[in-house]
Amino acid sequence: MRSQNTGETPTGVMQRAASILDVLDGVEPMNLSQIVAATGLPLSSAHRALEQLVALRWVHRHGKQYQLGMRIIELGSAASQQNALRQAALPSLHWLHRVTGCIVHLGVLDGDEVVYLEKVGGELVAGIRSRVGSRMRAETSAIGKALLALDRYAHDGSPEIDRARELRMVYEHERCMKGFSCVAAPIGTMGHGEPAAVSVFGSVAKIRADQRIHLSVQTAAAEIGRRLDLAPSGPARRRTARYRQSRLGA
Repeated sequence: MRSQNTGETPTGVMQRAASILDVLDGVEPMNLSQIVAATGLPLSSAHRALEQLVALRWVHRHGKQYQLGMRIIELGSAASQQNALRQAALPSLHWLHRVTGCIVHLGVLDGDEVVYLEKVGGELVAGIRSRVGSRMRAETSAIGKALLALDRYAHDGSPEIDRARELRMVYEHERCMKGFSCVAAPIGTMGHGEPAAVSVFGSVAKIRADQRIHLSVQTAAAEIGRRLDLAPSGPARRRTARYRQSRLGA
């Protein structure tokens, strides 16, 4: 959940609705008091907006608890299906999941946050809370650092980002969960300027034992870029060329 209480009370019907939908983007339902605290809306305005959203099926009410409604889920699914990046990436994401046995994520950079567009293999580890549409601070994750590496001005002088730019890969050990590691590689920058990246998340033992996992992540990123006409550059082009014959399901 992202708190919208920044000191400025949202005004206008759409702003109030957007602020409520933003704070309801977590897994757990919220009651009216929690929504008021998170959005900064007056109690009466929040309650009125919530009732309108419930009537539109954008929000579902169960007793005193609110959560995102079925209409939002339907719209989100439609938007996901229409996303060109996701469509181009799906064959490679499923290939990457098959060859590594790891959880696979596709993400884009929105401001200073990663937004997950796709997740494959999520049932493998119950403690992983990432889901399609969820967000996290870019600088706290491997996939986020891979995304930041695509912006030549972001975190200029940061050793981690500089290394990610050079290698076109980020490897983190037990940062998000004990016993697990993450490997991420940048795909490229989409037509509207959004950096995109792919990552795998698996046990430390698996990722340390099989160095081909690192190369498979880079190969998948390069193949997704190829489908989107985003030519790889530098070290990534040389490393992935030997693996072009796999075609990643293309």
